[in-house]
Amino acid sequence: MGKTTGFLEYKRQTGKYQPVKERIKHYREFTILPDPDELSRQGARCMDCGIPFCHSASGCPVANLIPEWNDLVYNGLWREAYERLELTNNFPEFTGRVCPAPCETACTLAINDSPVSIKQIELAIIERAFSEGWVKPQPAPEKTGKKIAVIGSGPAGLAAAQQLSRSGHEVTVYEKSPAIGGLLRYGIPDFKLEKNILDRRLKQMSAEGTIFKTGIEIGEDLSARYLKNSFDVILLTMGAGQPRDLTVPGRDLKSIHFAMDYLTKSNLFVQGTIPESELISARNKNVLVIGGGDTGADCVGTANRQRAKNIYQMEILPKPKIWNETWNPEWPFWPNILRTSSSHEEGCGRDWAVTTVRFEGQNGQVSKANFRRVEWQPAKNGKSPVIKEIAGSDFELPVDLVLLAMGFIHVTHNRLLKDWDINFDERGNIIVDQKYMTSQKGVFCAGDACSGASLVVKAIFQGRQAAQTIDEYLK
Repeated sequence: MGKTTGFLEYKRQTGKYQPVKERIKHYREFTILPDPDELSRQGARCMDCGIPFCHSASGCPVANLIPEWNDLVYNGLWREAYERLELTNNFPEFTGRVCPAPCETACTLAINDSPVSIKQIELAIIERAFSEGWVKPQPAPEKTGKKIAVIGSGPAGLAAAQQLSRSGHEVTVYEKSPAIGGLLRYGIPDFKLEKNILDRRLKQMSAEGTIFKTGIEIGEDLSARYLKNSFDVILLTMGAGQPRDLTVPGRDLKSIHFAMDYLTKSNLFVQGTIPESELISARNKNVLVIGGGDTGADCVGTANRQRAKNIYQMEILPKPKIWNETWNPEWPFWPNILRTSSSHEEGCGRDWAVTTVRFEGQNGQVSKANFRRVEWQPAKNGKSPVIKEIAGSDFELPVDLVLLAMGFIHVTHNRLLKDWDINFDERGNIIVDQKYMTSQKGVFCAGDACSGASLVVKAIFQGRQAAQTIDEYLK
């Protein structure tokens, strides 16, 4: 695949970012992709490795045909590359923007060299496909007469809905928010995924026959019984919406928010849905972000655009290994190394192995956070590592706004799930069998609601898999 000696002739090149001083003035995307000639050379770096680990279990969760479309881009066959890409991934325009690209860390070149720039090639393919008009509705030639309700419109729900509509079923997607998209619309900032990118895909899905209904909370506005009586199958794709909380003294002070509440309001403001007065604003404030993952980084990028005075990000886990080489030290697996996102580059103080002890405030408003350093003792006899607080390591910071970005523990156990008596595992996730069916016959589940919080690309994969088993079940 690619050019036989391409990986020897060409160095890895990736897109450039708009300068920090310019990009923090707006909420638009700021990555500038290389030109087609450079992308062709990057495709040429894909070596004929025999076993393409990029789409193995440790690589691409949707098993994209990566070597094939790398080769086609190298040869200038962009439409054929798009056709290969579309076979496995409903929404490469999403994954090409927000996926952390485990395919690249699994690339065979990453054993001792820079991996192929797979993610940017994927994004370039789908953007060219849209600009050339190759992305068209694919309505089913015949209808089955079967009706399916999809509850939740995140990546898993949308992927399943599109696959099922194309199979000829009548699919209705229910979303409790005012607009379709779930995490894609409300959780991911526009500077990572502009919402017109989502809207153009929804337009295609509508033309294929998928019905979207918003502002409806199933279990409250529509009962579980109504759903069962009205549809042949129900698919639950509500995501893992229950955030992990922090139970420390002072948690009830004002201006301490869950990260998703903060990001959602910011997205609504950017989209013109709410006025600035309804924002949770970081302007001229000392902002504390607790949690070192992607959601925490999104909070950092948003706070920078809101002109925060200072931003601190604290993580209870130990600081990952600093790795400045271009190859993967844990090939073909995702390495535990220090990563600095574009949001961190915009300005943020970061610290690790820190636990929050308490918050303090004045007149009910948070004004200070107290911390203590911890050390992680290795696990013994198969048990989890032990966290030990370090005596005398306490310190404090002035804070005006605290954002809790410590992840999500499980799907929200709402009235709908209780009415159906859905079974959960020990972590609170919905239990499904190998065909994604829950304990309730005819009710399926896919994505974070059953797997726990994970990647967008994994949600897309599970949505596709669930659609296939639902189609078989109905037939």
